[in-house]
Amino acid sequence: MEIQVKKTHPDAILPERAHHNDAGADLFSVEEVTIAPNSSAKVKTGITIALPENTAGFVWGKSSIESKGIKIMAGVIDEGYRGEIIVCIFNLTNETQTLTKGRKIAQLIVKPVFYPTFNAVEELSESKRGAGGFGSTGHQNRIVSRK
Repeated sequence: MEIQVKKTHPDAILPERAHHNDAGADLFSVEEVTIAPNSSAKVKTGITIALPENTAGFVWGKSSIESKGIKIMAGVIDEGYRGEIIVCIFNLTNETQTLTKGRKIAQLIVKPVFYPTFNAVEELSESKRGAGGFGSTGHQNRIVSRK
C-alpha cells in the first residue's frame, strides 16, 4: 500500500518505519517545542497525507518518549482529512521538557475501517460477559492500597 504524503514545511521528514514489519511509522517534529510541567503542546509534523479508501490513521505513542513521562494523546486521522498532522503531547512530569526538531514524537498506524450504521433497539442480545467492565475479570489481581 502506498500513501501520498505532502510536505508543508521544508524540514519535514516523511513517516518511516524503523523495521520493514513495524506496524507504526514514526512521525517527526518539524520544530523544537518546550512543554511546561503538567501541560500540553500541539507539535507540528509538517506533513499532510491522503489515506487510501476505507482506512484511517491512528496516532499512538512511542515507548521511547512515553517512558520519560511524556504522554502522546491518541488521535484519529480520517480518510478525508487533508490538514497537517499535529500531535498533542502532555508532559506528566514536574520538569520542563524540550522536544528537539527532527525527533521521533509518535507513530502512525494505518488500519482498515468499517462504516456501520447505528440502530436504536429496546434490548440487546445476551452475552457471556454481560455488563462487566473496569477489571471485572481480574478479581485475583486486585490492587491493594498499603498505608
